[in-house]
Amino acid sequence: MGVTRIVANLKAADPIALAKFYKEVFQLDLPFDMGWIAFLSKDSTQKIELHTASEGGSGTELPVISIGVEDLDTTEAAVRAAGAEVVYGPIKEVWGLRRFFFRDPAGNLVNVVDS
Repeated sequence: MGVTRIVANLKAADPIALAKFYKEVFQLDLPFDMGWIAFLSKDSTQKIELHTASEGGSGTELPVISIGVEDLDTTEAAVRAAGAEVVYGPIKEVWGLRRFFFRDPAGNLVNVVDS
C-alpha cells in the first residue's frame, strides 16, 4: 500500500471566501466547490510530506500548514495586498530556511517558505 496524497483541511466559517483568498494569493485553481468545501489545486508534481512538531521553530506558534513558493518576496507582497497580516518574518532562520508566517482571513496561521 502506497500513500498517493496527503491533504490539508483548513477550517473556515466561509470556505469559499477562504478558497478565493488562497486562489488569489497563490494563483491556485479552484476546480471543485460544494459550498461547504472547496478544493484548491495546481498541476504540478507533488511531494508527499507530513510533519509532526511541538512548535513552529524559533519559539513560534505551530502553523497549521506550510506552503513552499518560488519567490518569497512576491508572495509576501501578494499576502499583504490581499489584506492578510504577516505576523512573523520574513526571516532567514539559523537552519537556513527563509520564511514568514501570516494569518489568513479565517485566522489560520500559515508558514510560507522559500523553496
